[in-house]
Amino acid sequence: MSQAEPTPSTHAPAITADALPKHIAIIMDGNGRWAQRRGLPRIEGHRHGVDTVRRTTEKCASLGIEALTLYCFSSENWKRPPVELDFLMHLLEQYLVEERRTLIDNGLRLNMIGRRDRLPAAVLRELEITQQLCAEHTGMQLVLAVDYGGRAEIVEAVRRLASKAQSGELQPDAIDEAMVADHLYTAGMPDPDLLIRTGGDMRISNYLLWQISYAELWVTDRSWPDFREEDLMQALHDFSGRQRRFGGLLPS
Repeated sequence: MSQAEPTPSTHAPAITADALPKHIAIIMDGNGRWAQRRGLPRIEGHRHGVDTVRRTTEKCASLGIEALTLYCFSSENWKRPPVELDFLMHLLEQYLVEERRTLIDNGLRLNMIGRRDRLPAAVLRELEITQQLCAEHTGMQLVLAVDYGGRAEIVEAVRRLASKAQSGELQPDAIDEAMVADHLYTAGMPDPDLLIRTGGDMRISNYLLWQISYAELWVTDRSWPDFREEDLMQALHDFSGRQRRFGGLLPS
């Protein structure tokens, strides 16, 4: 894992399409600290972070990225104060309504991964409406990870496989990596090639633990509300210059 370098020069060479990641996953961290440094309530950081979501989504779509997964709310985030939790759920509901035009104009598909049984009914209602409006789109898939935890996702997949084995639907020795992947929330999606984390912390925070096994990691000290197109392009330039060996050796 490497810390991000300063924003690249505007004269940096263009990135060819085949050098771009197919799937980008982002840990959008630092909203609360961004607000506190400005003497604002933490919730203002989350509010400003929505603007960054819009800009980043539109840029990734314009570049031809196949999938963008955003870590919006972890299963551990329920430990936060009730006032902040209420605001985050309202902000998510508002996002699903107000960003429909962005999704439609860019031809994007929408998905949400994570538990749904603890989310407010209003959030689930607006999610269903937005997904229906985008169902026929063929552009980038935007995935919101909400009430998501990587360990819980794997446990749920194991339970489903164990149930099938118990019923005789499959033999235990038939279970392989592909079958496990097919029982994760992200079934059918390519694994992330690039994981971006804002806010400077050098950890993955229980995010897509199975899926990022060979993702390239890119961390910046910038808080999410300050993350700009130039930062995204820096991450993509760095990614395009890395040698991905997947445990093997490059040709001599």
